[in-house]
Amino acid sequence: MISIAGLTVHPDLHALSQGPLLKGLGLEAETFWAALAKALADFTPRNQALLARRADLQDQIDAYYEAGKDRSPLAQEAFLRDIGYLVDDPAPFTLTTSNIDPEIAEVAGPQLVVPVMNRRFAINAANARWGSLYDALYGTDAIDQSGMLAPAEAYNPKRGQAVIERGRAFLNEAIPLKEGNHRDLKVYDLTLPLADLNQLIGYQGPAEAPTALILKHHGLHIEIQIDPTSPIGAQDIAGVKDILLESALSTIQDCEDSVAAVDGADKALVYANWLDLMQGDLQATLTKNGKQHIRSLAPDRHYQGLDGQAFTLPGRALLLVRNVGHLMTTPAVLTGAGEEVPEGILDAFFTVAAACHDLKRAPADRLNSRTGSIYVVKPKMHGPEEVCFACDLFMRVEEVFGLPQGTIKIGLMDEERRTTLNLPACIETAKDRIFFINTGFLDRTGDEIHTAMAAGPMVRKNEMKAETWLQTYEAWNVQAGLAAGFQGRAQIGKGMWAKPDAMADMMAEKDAHPRAGASCAWVPSPTAATLHALHYHQIDVRAVQANMAAQVSLKRMRQRLLTLPLSTQNISAADIRAEIDNNAQGLLGYVVRWVNQGIGCSKVPDIHAVGLMEDRATLRISAQHLANWLHHGVVNAAEVRAALIRMAQVVDAQNADDPFYVPLGTDPSGSIALQAAFDLVFKGTEQPSGYTEPLLHKARLAYKAHQAE
Repeated sequence: MISIAGLTVHPDLHALSQGPLLKGLGLEAETFWAALAKALADFTPRNQALLARRADLQDQIDAYYEAGKDRSPLAQEAFLRDIGYLVDDPAPFTLTTSNIDPEIAEVAGPQLVVPVMNRRFAINAANARWGSLYDALYGTDAIDQSGMLAPAEAYNPKRGQAVIERGRAFLNEAIPLKEGNHRDLKVYDLTLPLADLNQLIGYQGPAEAPTALILKHHGLHIEIQIDPTSPIGAQDIAGVKDILLESALSTIQDCEDSVAAVDGADKALVYANWLDLMQGDLQATLTKNGKQHIRSLAPDRHYQGLDGQAFTLPGRALLLVRNVGHLMTTPAVLTGAGEEVPEGILDAFFTVAAACHDLKRAPADRLNSRTGSIYVVKPKMHGPEEVCFACDLFMRVEEVFGLPQGTIKIGLMDEERRTTLNLPACIETAKDRIFFINTGFLDRTGDEIHTAMAAGPMVRKNEMKAETWLQTYEAWNVQAGLAAGFQGRAQIGKGMWAKPDAMADMMAEKDAHPRAGASCAWVPSPTAATLHALHYHQIDVRAVQANMAAQVSLKRMRQRLLTLPLSTQNISAADIRAEIDNNAQGLLGYVVRWVNQGIGCSKVPDIHAVGLMEDRATLRISAQHLANWLHHGVVNAAEVRAALIRMAQVVDAQNADDPFYVPLGTDPSGSIALQAAFDLVFKGTEQPSGYTEPLLHKARLAYKAHQAE
């Protein structure tokens, strides 16, 4: 560790500050660390007070339920107002956020979330702005994979033809012809007979025989690529070799739930990758078929306009960065007294410093924000006081780096109960820098269980989505955003599709998000982004929002949010066992990779061997649900312990082919990961807001220390 400005700093972080992080920003490393030390001295006591306020409110809520007080929504609302958990809605206000990129303010489309700690994933997500519709259809179950259409080692021309036909069907929907059908069209050139001629905006190649046409629908671009000499183009009557879709308009490069960053070395890697993205030169080396390939950020795309003027479209998603919340501290930097510093404050300084490199560059290839903004998504905040804290912190960071006030935009994740109930006040608090709200239903479910832990046993996990509070929550978020004037100014988002291999199901179900008025929704992969983009061509989100905005009424919705998801039926012994096995298996499958391999987000087989995207939010639900049933005697400790041991064997078997996997075994005292799983359940009621981070970080640090011995 290195001493600087009264702080003790991990050498990797110190080296980053002495090297590329601050180079060219006009700020010396000593000045940077002194400013950080001053911010820590000023903001840490306030951060601690906010966390103490959370704990005090939870104690009062627990006491209310334990005393058997009225659980009706009206009575709960009165109680929550009395203790200051619920505040008055603000008077009507207007968003004053400025300089928002069109990917946020104007165009609806898919959004990726990716662990920035993994360079390959980070690059793939950044490059997912454009995706091949043909590849997405051919390689997934979005097109039937049975019989003659089954994929094979060699190219299956019958499946290829089915892909081409689905592509033409899409063109008929998005860019219909004045007469006839795209399926019968034999030439794609500048005379394309569209019903709306304004949809064709440019081309590549010679005007008399273009190699690509670029079109626009619902704000999203479509590129029809033409090459009759290519293997696919030769199969097509018009020589079309592919249809590219503008897919992931924005990507959250994540420093939080999808990473396992527990010490200075981890944090330095997170910040260095984000810095390389902001400088436009992130690269990753991968091996395919025995050969090494260098993957880098995609260039912008260049076209000739129909008016003769050249124009450019971004080649990469607009990149946002998710910082951690207010809870965790990190050993990456210690105070003079040897105390860990709040990780969220460290994130703010380092991620903004990295993003300044994007702002300092002249408009050129690989530029991120074209309006001079820095987009920080801030998770796990509880109510408007905590939103105010984040905004004040960002204002301080702007002062340190000489940025105009409001440069740092804030994305507000509506994933905690206190934020949901006070969402209008939270938005008003950040009205001069907010660019995004979304529903994080997984974390929100975990917080619902923990907040109402003492009220009674919760419904089974798979029944939760049908509960009144959750249905209302999804609608409330959109309505609150529209009431605050988000349309045409900011994003309203929805959560993740958790089954990355089930694209047919996604295509059948995820259109519900744009139909609900969401201008973006999370997907688990670039391929999923391309397929989900089809939904935004089918549904005009701006029209949906305009219709909803005329009907906004929030007054009656808050009480529905306070309808507790308590179980009212007797559950059979067989169903109880199935429930605890399900929770235990999912919990263990995630924890073992987090602790032993440092994997913060991955596709984890569930108890039925279906791959599900898991992160700390899904873990929070499983751990809190088991803790809730234990607390109310639905299950006993021996049953849960037996389930964890039993499911440890299942998880070990599911991962037997992974050469890097470290088995859980069946001895909790001999496995750090298995002990962490036990603690997450049996100490679940003690964890602040039911969060899993404190126990996971402790276990991962212990595992790394053990490996270093």
